[in-house]
Amino acid sequence: STNTSRASPENIKSNPTMKLSLALLSVLGSAAAFAPSAPAASSITSLRMAKHMEPQTGRSQLDTAVIDRFNSLPYPDDKILAEYVWVDAKGECRSKTRTLPSARAKAVDSLPRWNFDGSSTGQAPGDDSEVILRPCRIFKDPFRPREDGADNILVMCDCYTPAGEAIPSNSRAIAAAAFEGKDDEETWFGLEQEFTLFNLDQRTPLGWPKGGVPTRPQGPYYCSAGPENSFGRAVTDAMYRACLYAGLEISGTNGEVMPGQQEYQVGPCVGIDAGDQLQMSRYILQRVCEEFQVYCTLHPKPIVDGDWNGAGMHTNVSTKSMREPGGLAIIKEAIYKLGAKHSEHIAIYGEGNELRLTGKFETASIDDFTFGVANRGASIRIGRDTEDDGFGYFEDRRPSSNADPYLVCGKIMSTIMEDVEVPVIKALDRSEA
Repeated sequence: STNTSRASPENIKSNPTMKLSLALLSVLGSAAAFAPSAPAASSITSLRMAKHMEPQTGRSQLDTAVIDRFNSLPYPDDKILAEYVWVDAKGECRSKTRTLPSARAKAVDSLPRWNFDGSSTGQAPGDDSEVILRPCRIFKDPFRPREDGADNILVMCDCYTPAGEAIPSNSRAIAAAAFEGKDDEETWFGLEQEFTLFNLDQRTPLGWPKGGVPTRPQGPYYCSAGPENSFGRAVTDAMYRACLYAGLEISGTNGEVMPGQQEYQVGPCVGIDAGDQLQMSRYILQRVCEEFQVYCTLHPKPIVDGDWNGAGMHTNVSTKSMREPGGLAIIKEAIYKLGAKHSEHIAIYGEGNELRLTGKFETASIDDFTFGVANRGASIRIGRDTEDDGFGYFEDRRPSSNADPYLVCGKIMSTIMEDVEVPVIKALDRSEA
């Protein structure tokens, strides 16, 4: 058959539409020779970025190629960025950034005080909302690294009224009072921070089927490897590196018993520095989870249905005398004192802890105080090596994962330093573990 639309000279002359079409193709073809080449895969437009704005677990909301474009800009030589971090009325970390001369970042005493709107954090009324931030501790900022020899910084702060009084949520001031005048004790704290990673729906832990539960019970997930066992390792490893870069005394990490649950350890730290470092580590953890678009909770029992472990902040304690020969007797005296004030400690050991301290899943009952050697079902555990050596440390297993480390460490310090006589408590034996 004959193709009547063939572009012959005769058809072009008799068909104005075809004539116009060929003219446009000619123009577009020549213009294409002068057009810029197609963007490389790393060149991102705002239209491509827009599709990332929908929350998706494990994927950054903004394209990293765009972010890196601005992160590559150099900082002024004489200026640093200081991220002031504080704890709000709910025990969560807040922060904001300011520019400072580089010389002021050398020591915490050189940093200026700052303020924030306490009515927006539950820490002040609207008609008198200014809360003062007092710098307490400096760390390197792992989220804004530099290559010019200077460091941007994270600044752990506590909160005061303009008149200089600690506000009610300033638990650091309470702990400072407990540690005051006791520097000779050189009290070490090692804090084991457990946490649980969820998808962004905040209902499905990593590694769990949506709307369901794992097909296997607890057992294979603790300190595990493999895609069927370990969930969230990349998040924990990133947090680990960031904490090391910041200068925190983070001493290890491991996967925990419940799938999606992880742990890291901070310490040993001396005195109130344990609280500063643990709070800053929580801030870094949340920032890392923000980057990964993974939800992190410190709730002590995020899954209440089924046979799943809760999450704690086991607190290891050792004074100078406990680390010397004969220290085991000092450790037991401290444990007896803790037992005498069990209810006082439980009251400040975290919200929702009654869901976790049931006497099951490696916990003691919230209503009873017990201790034992190598017994993870006791309130207080003495390590087997401490018993064998006759000195060392003890572990308070009662604090929940969302417990305030300032309150926990301060309360333990004030209790074990009291000069009081208390009843002796019999240790659990292995059959009671």
